Amino acid sequence: MRMFRFFFYIAMIVTINLIPLKVFAYSYGNPNEEAVAEAYKQMKEKLNEQPPNFAAAKDIFGTVKEEIDMHMGTEPSTAVLRALEEKDRQAVTSNMETILVLNIARRLENIEKNFDQYDTSKRLLAKAFATYEALSPIIQGKDQALDKQLRAEFDNALQSLGNPGLFGVGEKKSDINVFKKSKETILTALQKQFGLKSLKVGHFSESATEKPDEVQKKEWTDLSKVKNWIPLIVIAAIIIGAALIYVRSRKRA
Repeated sequence: MRMFRFFFYIAMIVTINLIPLKVFAYSYGNPNEEAVAEAYKQMKEKLNEQPPNFAAAKDIFGTVKEEIDMHMGTEPSTAVLRALEEKDRQAVTSNMETILVLNIARRLENIEKNFDQYDTSKRLLAKAFATYEALSPIIQGKDQALDKQLRAEFDNALQSLGNPGLFGVGEKKSDINVFKKSKETILTALQKQFGLKSLKVGHFSESATEKPDEVQKKEWTDLSKVKNWIPLIVIAAIIIGAALIYVRSRKRA
């Protein structure tokens, strides 16, 4: 019996070490994943130089222009580039902030449309929150209580996604109604704060434009890949070996 317990504990240790830590993670993910938000922050730094470095800001914008055009059409990029050419710092910043708000709306809309796709929804929410982080200093400057409320709503949205757990362990049910309420609160507040008449966004769907990234981020529980069977085979072999040793020890006894 002691030998069986010994091998069982070994199997558990091997299992824990084979499972990537990200399986247990339940957070917003890396906030630096949102390229447009990062470009906005870098552009602001260049525009805050004395004198404002419009050329550098334009180069930075060029790194995200294609993505913006893909999701929102060419109008937003045209407005930003025109403001850069006219060296209108306030217009550049205002147009970029509008793009970020629309980006948040786009992410949240696509989460609602694909609410049952946990991995994708969680990743999109991480990007939406990363975008809000870039806008947060502006909100804080006007209304710190609102910033705190919106952060809480993002957290509520995250919790509403639930958690499929690992083989059913740690499973938490999702609640789309909670998500819709948080989404409405976030978007209404942002629309009001930044004076947007509409939150209509681009015509490309999230799933159509991010398939390569989605495939890349599949977790090890995707058993369609041979390599993902290896941990299960190792665990099964250890358990079977432990069982055989236990049976033999019983027969000898």
